[in-house]
Amino acid sequence: MKVEVQEFMSEQSQALADQAQKFSKNPERFMRKALVNTAEGFKSLKSPVRKMAHSGVKFTAVSQNAVQSLIELQSEVVTSALTAVAKRLERAANAESAADLVLAQIEMLPASRDRIVDEATRAVEIFRHTGRDLRKVATHAYATLTGRTDEELAVAQKTAARKAKRAVRKVEGAVRKTTTRVRKAAA
Repeated sequence: MKVEVQEFMSEQSQALADQAQKFSKNPERFMRKALVNTAEGFKSLKSPVRKMAHSGVKFTAVSQNAVQSLIELQSEVVTSALTAVAKRLERAANAESAADLVLAQIEMLPASRDRIVDEATRAVEIFRHTGRDLRKVATHAYATLTGRTDEELAVAQKTAARKAKRAVRKVEGAVRKTTTRVRKAAA
């Protein structure tokens, strides 16, 4: 490791010495060439900056759609929960005995369970769709900036898709476990 660092330092010192020698021979030409190279470097940044800005706009649109969908889902969740509570209270008020009260509440459990499962499934679907869209934006941005070929990107996308599927399976498994617990508690 020490030898490699010394070799690197030696190479860098030699390159710096060469640059200093060129500068001392004709400083005006050296500076002009350096300025032209710098200007070309700045010009070459236009396209990547535009591509990144465009990708940023796409990313913002995807995330905004996801948030909108989640807010709409949340509104529906709250509305349906309030409706379910109102029905439970009405049934409780109309019950003639404690046994009728318990039976009426038990009869409503399957509908509540189905509603909760449906809402959780919709939330997972929103996240799945958003993840897919974000992956497309990121892949496109990466491809345009690096100039990678479609074959290279296809391999990278397959790997990312496998990882995403694993994450979705974990969420779905957690939802199934919760659903099973709710069913057992209702029984």
